[in-house]
Amino acid sequence: SCDSTVNMVASLKFILLFLAVAYCRQGLQHNYIDEVEEEAERVVQPSKYGSLWPLPQKVQISEVSFKLTSSSFKIVDAKESSAGANCSLLQDAYRRFYEYMFGSAKRQVTNKSGGKGPSELTGLQVWITSLDSECDGYPSVTSDESYELSVDQPYAVLKAPKVWGALHGLETFSQLMYEDEYGAKSINSTTISDFPRFAHRGILLDSSRHFLPIKVILANLETMAMNKFNVLHWHIVDDQSFPYLSRTFPQLSQQGAYHPYTHVYTPADVKMVVEFARLRGIRVIPEFDTPGHTQSWGKGQTDLLTPCYSGSKPSGTFGPVNPILNTTYDFMNLFFKEISTVFPDAYVHLGGDEVDFSCWKSNPDIRKFMDQQGFGQDYSKLESFYIQRLLDIVTTTKKGYMIWQEVFDNGVKLKPDTLIHVWKGNQQQYQNEMEKVTSSGYQTLLSTPWYLNRISYGQDWQGHYKADPQDFKGTEEQKKLVIGGEACLWGEYVDATNLTPRLWPRASAVAERLWSAKNVTDLNDAFNRLSVHRCRMVE
Repeated sequence: SCDSTVNMVASLKFILLFLAVAYCRQGLQHNYIDEVEEEAERVVQPSKYGSLWPLPQKVQISEVSFKLTSSSFKIVDAKESSAGANCSLLQDAYRRFYEYMFGSAKRQVTNKSGGKGPSELTGLQVWITSLDSECDGYPSVTSDESYELSVDQPYAVLKAPKVWGALHGLETFSQLMYEDEYGAKSINSTTISDFPRFAHRGILLDSSRHFLPIKVILANLETMAMNKFNVLHWHIVDDQSFPYLSRTFPQLSQQGAYHPYTHVYTPADVKMVVEFARLRGIRVIPEFDTPGHTQSWGKGQTDLLTPCYSGSKPSGTFGPVNPILNTTYDFMNLFFKEISTVFPDAYVHLGGDEVDFSCWKSNPDIRKFMDQQGFGQDYSKLESFYIQRLLDIVTTTKKGYMIWQEVFDNGVKLKPDTLIHVWKGNQQQYQNEMEKVTSSGYQTLLSTPWYLNRISYGQDWQGHYKADPQDFKGTEEQKKLVIGGEACLWGEYVDATNLTPRLWPRASAVAERLWSAKNVTDLNDAFNRLSVHRCRMVE
């Protein structure tokens, strides 16, 4: 159980500390020992908030406790709820959380005669309060994710305007439960009123540098739900491979995937990921990054990429997407039409980062085009020319778009509802960028401090925890334009074998920053809750 784990950790740390001190006294001042000593200072104490993560906006937990038994406890719709037995999203969630809370112990009928003990909690009633529960819809950036939870006799009540809040409330309810050493389950009398601070709370997974099997993606969606993340930013293709199986252009993955059958995402796979995510209140935003990061696209689509020249002859290598051919835009038009039907979210991420101009500069046809357009030697104008046309194409598919900050930095004309994704620089630089983007009136989200593929020794979650997307100079109006952030796990050194331990529980620090109130910053309390939350995630 978690408690015994915590006690074990505490005693281990004490032994380590004792050893370290003994060593130091002998004058064996070795760096490793110093580190052990430093790490040993923090010992898990119970938090007054139990193991809630991320911390809700308002919590009151009393000393009064109730028992829960798998035989009598039920999760049901409240009579007044606008969602009933035909809302499969909720029915599915009730089943899932019951099994999660009680193991797959089916409701055994107990032999005990008589009624319930005085302090037993018999169930949880879920009451969707607004007329449209959104049960059959998809979550969006404007979804209402709020809920209220009251745990009291005879049963607990979870009220939420929409199913999305109810899913979060079920997660919170499951986190309030605890068990004694005999496995008996209890929950304290509690009232919670909760909603997220930011509407966009995402995780970026990269399935191009290394292919990620579907089960790894699904397992991470499960863990994301435990942390109230609500966006999977699926960086599905890149230079290295093109695993997305396109119905319109099947040769893209046929030629561009690591393997055309085993290392691809079929339409059925994508559908499964999108639905699995929806049932947990998570949006799936695909990223198809152009004009750079597209080497794998060129394998199955002739003439899409720019041929690079060495002197007056083609060198046999290719650069970014070729922006001067009409066929490029015909392709993009058909491709993004397909994407807009396969991925139901209102947004698609169009990338636009890290475009290398050297191949464009080497190509005589492109230089000629630059002259005709009057672009001079400014290749960012050519990039803008391409992005502009791409944005027009995507707009016709009725999708909004997200782009990396370079597109904004290079002065491309953008629709007012464009989302600018900030990823570059140190703290000072990204705060300046956030200020610039918001003063231009654009909505923005932050990833710079949350590149979780960058690892270091020790408790690096604390730095992730301290970063705040609204920490920059700007008006209240500007701060409101920050819709949230994303933790990124780029895949150069990540595959199915190490993805989960690299991402969790470090991403949990980002989850709390994006959900909880701005003043939730106590590292000691966070450590106490996160230690138990980690146990819960690994069990």
